[in-house]
Amino acid sequence: MRKVVGLVLLLSPLGLLAQKLSKSDKALIQNLKGHIQFLASDELEGRRAGDKGELKAVDYIIGQYKGFAIQPMGDNGFIQSFPIDEGKKFATAGYVKINNQSAIIDSDFIALSNSGIGNISSKASINLNEPKQVWFKDLHEVLEENISNPHFDMNEWLINTTNTFKSKGAVALFIHNSGTLVDNIQFNKYDTALALAIPVVYFTKQGYAKLFNDELATYTIDANIQFEHPTRTAHNVVGLIDNHANNTIIIGAHLDHLGYNQDKHGLDLNTFVHNGADDNASGTAALIELAKSLVKQASKNNNYLIIHFSGEELGLLGSKYWLDHPTYNGNFNYMINMDMVGRYDTARKLTIGGFGTSSKWAEVLAKTHTTLLTHYDSAGTGPSDHASFYRKEMPVLFMFTGSHADYHKATDDWDKVNYDGEKDIVRLVQSIIKTTASYGKLDFLKTREQSMGKSTKFTVSLGVMPDYAFTGTGVRIEGTSQGKLGEKIGLKGADVLVQLGDYKLIDVMGYMQALGKFKKGDKTTLTIKRGGAEIKFDIQF
Repeated sequence: MRKVVGLVLLLSPLGLLAQKLSKSDKALIQNLKGHIQFLASDELEGRRAGDKGELKAVDYIIGQYKGFAIQPMGDNGFIQSFPIDEGKKFATAGYVKINNQSAIIDSDFIALSNSGIGNISSKASINLNEPKQVWFKDLHEVLEENISNPHFDMNEWLINTTNTFKSKGAVALFIHNSGTLVDNIQFNKYDTALALAIPVVYFTKQGYAKLFNDELATYTIDANIQFEHPTRTAHNVVGLIDNHANNTIIIGAHLDHLGYNQDKHGLDLNTFVHNGADDNASGTAALIELAKSLVKQASKNNNYLIIHFSGEELGLLGSKYWLDHPTYNGNFNYMINMDMVGRYDTARKLTIGGFGTSSKWAEVLAKTHTTLLTHYDSAGTGPSDHASFYRKEMPVLFMFTGSHADYHKATDDWDKVNYDGEKDIVRLVQSIIKTTASYGKLDFLKTREQSMGKSTKFTVSLGVMPDYAFTGTGVRIEGTSQGKLGEKIGLKGADVLVQLGDYKLIDVMGYMQALGKFKKGDKTTLTIKRGGAEIKFDIQF
């Protein structure tokens, strides 16, 4: 989340003074601390969705709810299982060796995602392509030859070239790019294209310089090009406090984090355990304590559906899955989401997102006392699970204490959480729920759109809402923001963005990286797929 434009809630100076804690507040702080210490411990190995650490978190949450009047509301008790498609990846048994020196996947090379497969054993020269050997090609030459060809397509070139080279006896194709022209070779884990005629390996500039440092030499090549397509199962935790009321409030928080950064969503790029104390053991702990208090103290004018989502870090997968496969069908009133509520300070303040999703939120929040310094943000979308519910036309609120230097890093640990501040956030949510008890069902309003990531930095935008759960090639959008570039050029929901200028868009992450290449005023071409048609737009940011 980059910028929040809003107003500061003015508070009585007395609210900022240290106050003696009540017995219940002391107990709440102690409980929050205990939950976060466990959930963000090394024992849970970063709670990666679908891994054993996530299951330990699930078991812990369920254990907290046993003994309370919270009904299991998953498919299997409290649990709702759902699949995660990890996509294609280079097989664990795969390797590339040059003169017995092992090449390192990603940093030295990638095997193209539509590469042919098989074992390679060859003695080959870079400058001499002979039958039964690996052949070499510098993409710089190909790009230079086609620099003025608007119809040049690298994928088509690869298909034709590998077919031709195979007919001449090549056993594999090794490619690299010695120049500065963009080749756009990327690994697409959701690639469903037919395999190329022979194995194709792309060497980075670093890898090529390291492994092929003498153009006159003959190299002994030993490789095994294979792929695997793993899946894993993640788990939402769903419970219901049933007061037999007409309306149901949904309160949620995601329980998953990054594990050992296997999915490469960490910002520190290391493989240490990412414990995710703030993101989002803090929200998970807050939801546990809220659920317990709602059983004992909350108004009976609403039912309360408690959902701990998994797969949020992979693109709001758990909340989208629950909405597509609801385990409880009620007359839903509104949704409150807590994600990263553990780092409150008076400089960043507490952001309350979703302020504009109902005409009643201003009145409700004005009646709700808090000593927290607060920003309001009108947007109903954003980089967390409330966005899934907003897109189903449900009023939402999003509690968020802001990004920080430890976001998505292995240093996001339990001892950095502001437990007193989180206690106040729990009290605030309790007060909001109490205040809305007499309002009946809140109305829904559409709002402006929020940025895609909590820490994404780029200066331009198309103003589109990506479908984070889309597993095809490209970026499918759910809609456009009013008045933004995407709406102005005529983009529509279900359009798939496939290329921005020179940059092919494999997924949302690639889209964000591509946006970072542009600045305001830049002109380029956007290519999309709409149905079976490919459409190009000339745009200016």
